[in-house]
Amino acid sequence: MRIIISPAKKMKTDTDFLGCRRLPQFLSESEALLALLKKLSDEELKSIWKCNDAIAALNVERIRNMNLTRSLTPALMSYEGLQYQYMAPGVLQTGELEYLQQHLRILSGFYGMLRPLDGVVPYRLEMQAKLDGAGFDSLYEFWNRKLADQLFSESGCILNLASKEYSKCISPYLGADIQMVTCVFGQQIGGKVIEKATPAKMARGEMVRFMAERQIGCVEDIKGFTGLDFGFADGLSNESTYVFLQKSHGRKG
Repeated sequence: MRIIISPAKKMKTDTDFLGCRRLPQFLSESEALLALLKKLSDEELKSIWKCNDAIAALNVERIRNMNLTRSLTPALMSYEGLQYQYMAPGVLQTGELEYLQQHLRILSGFYGMLRPLDGVVPYRLEMQAKLDGAGFDSLYEFWNRKLADQLFSESGCILNLASKEYSKCISPYLGADIQMVTCVFGQQIGGKVIEKATPAKMARGEMVRFMAERQIGCVEDIKGFTGLDFGFADGLSNESTYVFLQKSHGRKG
C-alpha cells in the first residue's frame, strides 16, 4: 500500500532535527523546472504563484539562489501546512517514521513525488500553476504519467489522502490492476456530505499519524479511525471511496 498526500505552500528549512535519507527521485525534472523559473521575470513569477508582494519577494529570492543539493530538509519536516501540523512528524517514533518512509508519498508540482526523508529546499509551485515550456502547457503535461507509473510500480493499492489538484496526477492512469481508495472527511448537512477544507486537512494529517502509530498494512483497517470526532460511514462508502463523518459540527473550520 502507498498513501498519497498533497504538499503545503508554507515551508521551512531545518537541517538539524533529522537527517535526509536521499535525494528526490525526479531531481533532473526539478532541475529543468528550476531552469525555466529562473528565466522568468519577477512579475511573471508572481503571476504564476498568485500571491502577495511579500510572499513573491521571498520566493523570488529563493529561486535566484536555489541549489537543489545543499541545505536540505527532509520533506516531511519541511512542509508546515495544517495537514503536517496534525501529522506531527516531530514526535513520531523511529518505527513510525520508517513506516512513513516506506508507505507515504508526497506529490509535488516541483519535485514530482517525494519520500518523507528525501532532502528538499523551500519552493513555491503548485501543480495547477500556469507554467508552460517546451513540449508542455501545464505541470500536469510536464509530469504526464511519470508519477503514476512510479507509484504503481511500488504498490497496487493506493490510499488517496491528496486534494483533487494533486490526485489528478495519478487518477487518470489507473488500470484494472490498481485499487485506489479516496478518503472523504465531511459533515452531514441537509442530507448531503459536505467536505470543508480546514477539518479535512486536519483529518488527513491525523489519519497518516493513526496509520503510522498502528503500522497499518491493509487499507480496510483505516475504517477504525476516530480522530477529531470522525467516524467511518459504512452506508455512504464503497470500494473506492471511504467516507468519514464528523459527529460534532461545532469545531472551527
